[in-house]
This record gives sequence, structure tokens and C-alpha cells, in this order.
Amino acid sequence: MHATAIAQPNIALVKYWGKRDVSRNLPAVGSISITLRDLYTEVSIDLGSGLSQDELLFNGERNDEMLPRIAACIDSVVGEGRPRVRVSSKSNFPIAAGLASSASAFAATTVASASAAGLSFSMLELTQLAGQASGSAARSLYDGFVELKNSGESIEVTSLCDVDSWPMQVIVAITETEPKAVGSTVAMEVSRKTSPFYENWIAQQDQDLDSARAAIDRRDFESLAVVAEHNCLKMHSVMWASRPPLVYWNTATIACMQSVRRLQEDGCKVFFTIDAGPQVKAVCLPEYAAAVREALEKTPGVQQVMESGLGIAARLVEPS
Repeated sequence: MHATAIAQPNIALVKYWGKRDVSRNLPAVGSISITLRDLYTEVSIDLGSGLSQDELLFNGERNDEMLPRIAACIDSVVGEGRPRVRVSSKSNFPIAAGLASSASAFAATTVASASAAGLSFSMLELTQLAGQASGSAARSLYDGFVELKNSGESIEVTSLCDVDSWPMQVIVAITETEPKAVGSTVAMEVSRKTSPFYENWIAQQDQDLDSARAAIDRRDFESLAVVAEHNCLKMHSVMWASRPPLVYWNTATIACMQSVRRLQEDGCKVFFTIDAGPQVKAVCLPEYAAAVREALEKTPGVQQVMESGLGIAARLVEPS
């Protein structure tokens, strides 16, 4: 009763912020993302290990803070009457810092738990199970460009473009490695309840989704850049206008945005996007990756730069 799975984080280009049903973890809006290749989370599940209680190890160290959410995810897959479980997880990028670590962690946990328990689920069922744990985790079950549709009583995820059809590089500027002060789930509820911009954010999302979907279909980088950057800035405007304000950026975040603007002025095909954290993701065509990386490495306040192409879906590496 053991299995190991790997999943990649995904970066939303048209983002979701807010939930229409907190208890079922249903997002308030649809979203479009890209799955990364070179960043990953690996999760090993041992069911029936003789433990008296569940245990979570992350990068070799016990992590009791994250354990309740991981245990709840395993419950939803295996059943609440399951044996106690030992979970061993490792990531090659900072967690809880705005790099979609929950997406890769819960996608991998869902896939590994099902295998360890000897259960078979359809892709739709896996998508819904992962989405219950983390809204963005459902997207990490798929490769390339991915759309999470928000309709009805559940979520549906579809692939818009595979990894070979439109190659991209993502240069990630790490400006802070510590966990963020306010987690996304809590922050979304603060925004929903207090931000005067929240309803407009919801109302405008379908237009952004249509624009991004059309740009991906045409392989139109410039149009995708416009909608992705604008959608990102709208989401953070909702956060900033919340009470209390939710400001995840630091001075290096802004400096990275300015570096991307200068690259654009020089003709570089690149755009930025920022999730609920201080890290900046610069998305570019492959031929511009070296110039983007060099510019971000020279940006004051950047602690580390990571680079990734577009990646594959969550998968088993050691089935039960």
C-alpha cells in the first residue's frame, strides 16, 4: 500500500481569486494556466504503516501545520475509515511563497493516494478530488495550457494546447523565500467580503478568459501578454483594496516588473505575472529566455532565479 507521484506547479495567466462555495472549494471564476516542467513536488504515500496517527514529512522534516489539509485530501480519496498514513513530500522550490506549491502538492497527493489504496478513478473524478483540496491543484493534473471552467456544481478542466504545440519558457524571480503571512484561502475571503473591486473582478473574468483562449488558439503572444498582465494587476488591485490590505509584493517585486517593462521596450517577447506572493514569473518565447534570465538576475533584491519550460501532467513514478 505504497505509491509515489510527481506533479508540477502551474502558473495562472488568467487567475482565479475568490470562492463561490468555500465548503466545496469551488472557485468564483474560471482560470487559464500553464503547467511548469522543471519545478516539482514528489509525494510518497504509505497506507497501513502501523502508525497510531498520520505523519507528514516535508524535505525530511516533520510538518504538523500542513498535515490536516493533506490528511483531509487523503480522506476524500481513500475514505475516512482508512489506515493511518505516512506522507513523505519534497519540492525543489520554496513552498507557501506564491509559487503554486499547494497545486503540485495536492495533485501529487491525490494521484499517489488513489494508487496506494488500489483505487481507480476517471480523470474527471481525479480532477474534482484534487480541486476539493486546492482549487489550482486540478490544473496540475494536466499538461501545457490548461483551462479550469467554473460552472455547475463541480469543476471541469480541459487542455487548450499541449507542451509541444507552443513552447514557452518561464523565468521565476524569487524575491522572498519565507512563507507568506496570509494564506490564499483566508485572503480570498477577506477580498470577497471587503474589497470594493471584487464584484467587478468577477464580472470581467469571462471577457479575459475569452481573450486569452483566442490568443492561445492563434498562438498570438502579444495578445496573450496584454490580457495576462492586465488580469494579474486587476487581481492584485482587488487584494490591495481589501480591508486589511493584502499586499504580497516587496520592492524587488516591483523592480522585476520594471525589468520586464524595459525588456519589452527593447523588443523582447516577454510578460510578467504574479500570484498571491512576492515572486515574479516572466513568461517568454524560448529565444528570449537568456536575455530575460540575465535581466532578472541583475535586478536588485532578487535572491534566486529559476527557469522552466512547460511541463507534463501529474503522474505516478512508483505505483502500488
